[in-house]
Amino acid sequence: MIKPHGGILINRIAEGKRKEELENKAQGLFKLQIEDRYTSDLLMIAIGGFSPLKGFMGKADAESVINKMELANGLVWSIPILLPVKDSSAIKVGQEIALTDSNNTVIAVMNVSEKFDLELDNYTTKVYKTNDPAHPGVKAVLDGGNHYIAGEIELLNRPVGENVQEQYKLDPSMSRAEFEKRGWKTIVAFQTRNPIHRAHEYLLKCALESVDGLFIHPLVGETKSDDVPAMTRMDCYQVLMDNYFNLKHTTLGVLPAAMRYAGPKEAVMHAIIRKNYGCTHLIIGRDHAGVGNYYGTYEAQEVVDSVADKLGIIPVKFEHTFYCKACGNMASTKTCPHTSEHHVMLSGTKVRDMLAASQRPPVEFSRPEVADILIAWATGKAAVTA
Repeated sequence: MIKPHGGILINRIAEGKRKEELENKAQGLFKLQIEDRYTSDLLMIAIGGFSPLKGFMGKADAESVINKMELANGLVWSIPILLPVKDSSAIKVGQEIALTDSNNTVIAVMNVSEKFDLELDNYTTKVYKTNDPAHPGVKAVLDGGNHYIAGEIELLNRPVGENVQEQYKLDPSMSRAEFEKRGWKTIVAFQTRNPIHRAHEYLLKCALESVDGLFIHPLVGETKSDDVPAMTRMDCYQVLMDNYFNLKHTTLGVLPAAMRYAGPKEAVMHAIIRKNYGCTHLIIGRDHAGVGNYYGTYEAQEVVDSVADKLGIIPVKFEHTFYCKACGNMASTKTCPHTSEHHVMLSGTKVRDMLAASQRPPVEFSRPEVADILIAWATGKAAVTA
């Protein structure tokens, strides 16, 4: 099986007597409440999704990632994993602190190894290719401020933000065990934060033809407020798998990371993460992890290609896909000779309008079972008109 990034799958989850010891100690520690996007990062560190990180980055690693797209030790890494604090005056280097979630539940203990500042304009421009506060990733960086603390963590309790069914919570050690049990040597991962429509289904099945297994791996951490909720999306993925995929070669698990919308840099991060989960391939489609018009249509593919040999995971690249009425099947800009008037393509706005009116999008665009789940979510009722 493919080795984790850096060679070792990190586990920073305190269990048994160690957990009991830290929970007792945490009662007397300084408590720092952190936002949901950072509890997601904390969880990703603890379960090994961000291997080889053992905690939140210090300044040397952060600046190296921002400026050179690698950790200070030279290992490729594209987005700094940081813990901002509005006021660090009460926190001392060498101090142990307790990290709490939005419910004030202690979720981890952190040994503070460093306090530092970063120049945010350089950070956002290098990582997000913009300093525009309208960009959701940039806004999150700016909202966090430029004061940070670093240090290794130990997880005591999983954050409450994982609002999905238990059977989908496959940590990297668990997904690797599942792949091994199934005898899969090559596994292609699919990153998504949206319901899967027919174009996605087409490229998933194309990718699966050349590997042993498909890992549908939707991101369920913090996303934009107008994205479809995680629980609704999981229902969509499951009904699609149950009706249209060979379950002997397909499995489903969730990625508890937060979405950065960093386009090319996030595509590299997604590749690193899926490598840690045991995948050998990752699908990179058009505008992977993008938002608005900040990135080129296939820029993510180009950037991942540029470091693919260092990543050790194979990018599976696809052109824009759609249903072509003239071809009579799913196609892409690479395979279809016909002009756009023959293509079934709907904007996100148009799809949302149809769902809100209890109308299914065309079957060439979305499976009816998926459309019905989305209509129930959009309207609060299950009424459907074909």
